[in-house]
Amino acid sequence: MTSTILVVDDEPDLETLVQQKFRRHIRDGHVRFLFARDGAEALELLGDRGSIDMVVSDINMPRMDGLTLLQKIQEGDDPLSTIIVSAYGDMANIRTAMNRGAFDFLTKPIDFADLETTINKTLRHIELLREARRRQVSAERAHALLSRYFSPNLAERLASDPAAIDLGGQRREITSLFTDMASFTSLVETLEPEIIAPLLNDYLGEMTDIVFAHGGTVVKIIGDALHVLFGAPAEQPDHAARAVACALDLDARSRAFVRRWEQKGVSLGATRLGLNAGPAIVGNFGGGRYFDYTAYGDTVNIAARLEAANKQLGTRICVGESVAARVSDFTGRPVGDLLLRGRGEPLRAFEALSPEDYAASETRAYLDAFGKLEAGDPGAMSAFAALLGARGSDQLVSFHLKRLLNGASGVRIMLD
Repeated sequence: MTSTILVVDDEPDLETLVQQKFRRHIRDGHVRFLFARDGAEALELLGDRGSIDMVVSDINMPRMDGLTLLQKIQEGDDPLSTIIVSAYGDMANIRTAMNRGAFDFLTKPIDFADLETTINKTLRHIELLREARRRQVSAERAHALLSRYFSPNLAERLASDPAAIDLGGQRREITSLFTDMASFTSLVETLEPEIIAPLLNDYLGEMTDIVFAHGGTVVKIIGDALHVLFGAPAEQPDHAARAVACALDLDARSRAFVRRWEQKGVSLGATRLGLNAGPAIVGNFGGGRYFDYTAYGDTVNIAARLEAANKQLGTRICVGESVAARVSDFTGRPVGDLLLRGRGEPLRAFEALSPEDYAASETRAYLDAFGKLEAGDPGAMSAFAALLGARGSDQLVSFHLKRLLNGASGVRIMLD
């Protein structure tokens, strides 16, 4: 690649000297020189900015001096690297030139060996800048493209370092979150496409906006259901706290969404959420042809089963003990020790609550009733009955009371 250098100087012999001293470089196609007699002529040549790589300019010239030229070059959108030439000992002008953005300076009479070294150094600097710009443009283009398909943080990670999420996986501490809207499949069969399309797009748009706001990564969307990861691809020490806060916001937004569509005559089911934290294998498991960033392991499987458990329990946000233990200010009420399919040991689960709901008197009463249930106190049945009488819409209370009326005891719960 040939580099083009603009030499600005009013000395008549300088053009010939430069052509002679750099004849080998010119012959080999490494550089070519353009010449201007003053700053005004130089600006005319610079009108075609793409053809000039750098400027070597004297200071004292007619019509427009080198310092004025330098200032105008620096005021441009993409200022060129400029070498200023000045008489030996003229440090005031040299200082002014450097303050105005000159890359380097030379003193007269010009030492052509020094000029060659300085030009080579400047061209290397220019190439480094251009390479940095190319990488930035490439990253921005990749990020813009990837953002159409992936979560912003995953897109950013891919754009900045594609090898960071290569085929294969790594073991990470994560929180896995699943969402699912009740009865959505049957709803699709009864509504027209012109209703389903905006409904689903609006719903997923609102849900994913909340996930992104909390730093989560949407790894999969199936129908109305989301699978979200916290703690991957980028490490998040507070992944569990982020996931709980996200779940509470998703719950609030989904309930508002249901109310809004009810006013349009469309009845929607509640959005149920399941959360679990722990180790998982995360990475790109799409083979060589497809990109499928996801997570595998018991942590993820349990989160999915906790989401499904909401249907039996009557809860909306079912959280594993591994999540609650990682959040210092977790607010929620215990559900019981769940015996999930495929697991030999019970898992303590909680229903996540907002701080306001957790502080309510009904929650205090529930905690008292659950404590009696856990201790085997016969008064648990009357405590849950009183709660249901005061708050008939509490489905978790109704679930426990039905268990007790059917002869169950304790907090260990076998799920279907």
